[in-house]
Amino acid sequence: MNRQLDISIIIINYNGLQETCELIESLQQFLHKCLYEIIVIDNGSIQNETVILQKKYPQILAIRSEQNLGFSGGNNLGIRVAKGKCIFLINNDTFVTDDSLIYLYKRLMNSPAIGAVSPKIKFAFPPRNIQFAGFTPLSKYTLRNRSIGYNEPDKGQFDTPRTTSFLHGAAIMIKQEVIEQIGLMPEIYFLYYEEMDWCTRMIDHGYQLWYEPHCTIYHKESCSTGKDSPLKTYYLTRNRLLYAWRTRRGGTLFISLLYQLLIANLKNVIVNLVYFKWSQVNAIFKGSVDFFRLKHKRENI
Repeated sequence: MNRQLDISIIIINYNGLQETCELIESLQQFLHKCLYEIIVIDNGSIQNETVILQKKYPQILAIRSEQNLGFSGGNNLGIRVAKGKCIFLINNDTFVTDDSLIYLYKRLMNSPAIGAVSPKIKFAFPPRNIQFAGFTPLSKYTLRNRSIGYNEPDKGQFDTPRTTSFLHGAAIMIKQEVIEQIGLMPEIYFLYYEEMDWCTRMIDHGYQLWYEPHCTIYHKESCSTGKDSPLKTYYLTRNRLLYAWRTRRGGTLFISLLYQLLIANLKNVIVNLVYFKWSQVNAIFKGSVDFFRLKHKRENI
């Protein structure tokens, strides 16, 4: 009888063939301690990059979506065909340098109380400071939190595994059975905040989220959307409001929405006006307006 795969690794590719190839090659070079499969979703790239990927790496499964389904939609497409006991969602603009992925798997399978886990994440370029070593809790009204260890040199100060309030979207390993219970990633966000919504749902179902520093991945950061692009600003603005609408209730919801609309967004508009960043200002306004078109969709879609 064939043993069930330990891990299904799902990679979203969107006009990022070079980065995706570099990630696949790093995984194939270093992963030897677990049974795994690699599933690549070509998420509406301009050219059909599945043809290139499947030919270059015949042992992977490459799936083409003719339209961009967003981060959650693309991952859900991969999850539906995954055969592993655990699903590892990893950004294509990352790579590994060792076989430490096994520690994520062991941490996850160590307890039925653990729903999902993220590794230590470091920036890919020198001096390779820390990007993620866990998250602080989200503030009740402002929806702000902090990435622990952000941009600090790695001196081993965050080498103790522990629970965390949220996981990092660049690298999340989750049990298949947890997904069967809580559902797939919410697709309403399209880009940004979907993993926070997912994490909130896991916690609401009684699961723990863990940070496991014995595994490290390296992240090139925002290769697909661009740093501080209007696209990124639009989705962050819209989806922060949407996250509040879907996860807050009563007076907490009212105060949170007022804070986002009248303080946070207004401040961001003023700052961008000072620097004549008209496209950023437009993205903030559009994100706020589009939230009201979606806010009635509180259900998990």
